[in-house]
Amino acid sequence: MPIPRPDPGWDAFARELGVNLHRLRLERGLTQEEVAYTAGMSRYTYQKFEKGESAPGTPANPNLRNVMALAQLLGVTLDELVPPSWPDLRGGR
Repeated sequence: MPIPRPDPGWDAFARELGVNLHRLRLERGLTQEEVAYTAGMSRYTYQKFEKGESAPGTPANPNLRNVMALAQLLGVTLDELVPPSWPDLRGGR
């Protein structure tokens, strides 16, 4: 089975989402722990989202439930949280 190639588009998208999460959290005067626990996730998981990674060298891939919980907690719409330039995810097209 071939090793999946890194997707630079998704990597950049995940990092930008992390930047948005960090900025919004600081604007609201919240700690990572407050955001994480209120959104129903561990602090470690949330920290990884802010870094834009799930493991070193692997971009974050939060599920929709987590993204929605974070948007609600931070008082923004998904459009305000998620970066506007979506990567092409159509499988090699």
